[in-house]
Amino acid sequence: MLDHTTTGAPQADTQTLDLDLAAAGVVGVIITWADNNGIPRSRTVPIDQFTAATQRGIGITPLFAVFDSHDTITFDHPPLGTPSGDIRLVPVTDRVVQLAGQPAFAWAPGRQVAADGSPWPYDQRTALERQVARAADLGIELRAGYEIEFHLSAAGDTGDDPAPVYDGPSYGPTKMLAVDAFAEQLLSDLNRNGIPIGQLHGEYGPGQYELNIAPADPVTAADRQLLTRQTIHAAARNHGLRASFAPLVTSGHVGNGWHLHTSPSRAGTNLLSGGPGPAGLTPEGAAYLAGLLRDLPAVVAVTAPSLCSLQRLRPGYWSGAYTCWGVENREAALRLVPTTPLLGPHHANVELKPSDAAANPYLALTAVIAAGLAGIEDGLTLSEPVQEDPATWSERRRAEHGVHRLPTTVQQQLDALHGNPRIRAALGEDLLGAFRAVRASDAGRATDLDPAAIVRAYRWLY
Repeated sequence: MLDHTTTGAPQADTQTLDLDLAAAGVVGVIITWADNNGIPRSRTVPIDQFTAATQRGIGITPLFAVFDSHDTITFDHPPLGTPSGDIRLVPVTDRVVQLAGQPAFAWAPGRQVAADGSPWPYDQRTALERQVARAADLGIELRAGYEIEFHLSAAGDTGDDPAPVYDGPSYGPTKMLAVDAFAEQLLSDLNRNGIPIGQLHGEYGPGQYELNIAPADPVTAADRQLLTRQTIHAAARNHGLRASFAPLVTSGHVGNGWHLHTSPSRAGTNLLSGGPGPAGLTPEGAAYLAGLLRDLPAVVAVTAPSLCSLQRLRPGYWSGAYTCWGVENREAALRLVPTTPLLGPHHANVELKPSDAAANPYLALTAVIAAGLAGIEDGLTLSEPVQEDPATWSERRRAEHGVHRLPTTVQQQLDALHGNPRIRAALGEDLLGAFRAVRASDAGRATDLDPAAIVRAYRWLY
């Protein structure tokens, strides 16, 4: 089993990589990117064509930027208003890994570039790289990690209400025992694929499980999120199971969140700990959190963007339905996880709860980082934490504390995006235009669908 995810193999040294992969039994390389619906897309090249792919890329249509969640192509974004044109998908060779659960194939994330090799404004990975570079210019280093919740059912159970693989006490060992062989392979495959995780457990909902990916730099975190999806799907298939990461799998149940944790540091010191503010926030750490809070409606329009996402964001479900922050408050959209003597200062982070698999991982981190950095640049001050469930407050009390419901419709989300200059600048007008067109297309398709039908339509997309 080869792992090139940490070797730092240079882009030019692909012939050696080809030979190594072929000697390990690899016949093809899956090159993956995520579209504006958070759906992974891919091209697979035979191993003897991989070097050529790294040099010239693989031709794909630019219209992937305007695919909606159900593969309808919208032409309502004028720069991509015709079927003409071509771009190139270039594999990132220093992230190549032979897939443990699919050993005849290797995997690599892809970067989308223009036909002449120049940057393409719709490439989401490049948008994230710009924000990471912006942070570095400010002397700030960021770490990010994901908690990934998913639902397991029998592979042949594709009905309107798929039976969970186990429907028993939440968080218990019997819930893990029900998927014992799957869990054994998954932990092994994640390790061999170079994905460090902190834990795997049975979650609250029927058939729901969760793992958390260890923190890394933002681009690595986004790459690992895509690779983790591939790893889970393969392990599930190999054990007669089917995984779904959809924000809601069954109406009325808890949803699958992909909680996004970030922490900013300066000169090796975590800005979310060791300061005089609430729970040890430094002034810059408080400003970072205040930036997220200020831009939260626009950020969540990117991190929980689908119609199914909107159904998941309900009060009382620990999904973060209101614009507030709190210290270890699981009903707050922004949950500060502070440092403790047991965990040490580097552990402190802020968790964004309204985040799910419908978000492109690169764009989600782009929006979060842009908002947080703007808070630092603008020297924002942070409001007092909310330590209760804001849903239990009166409308008047919420208004007095500046607590509001996050957008509940696609139009409200689009308005939040359009009216936010910081998130617009981070995405760029081209990418933002395509993203908004896709969201509008999704909304148009669902005009006559009831909530249960929307859940069914999204169930197996992720």
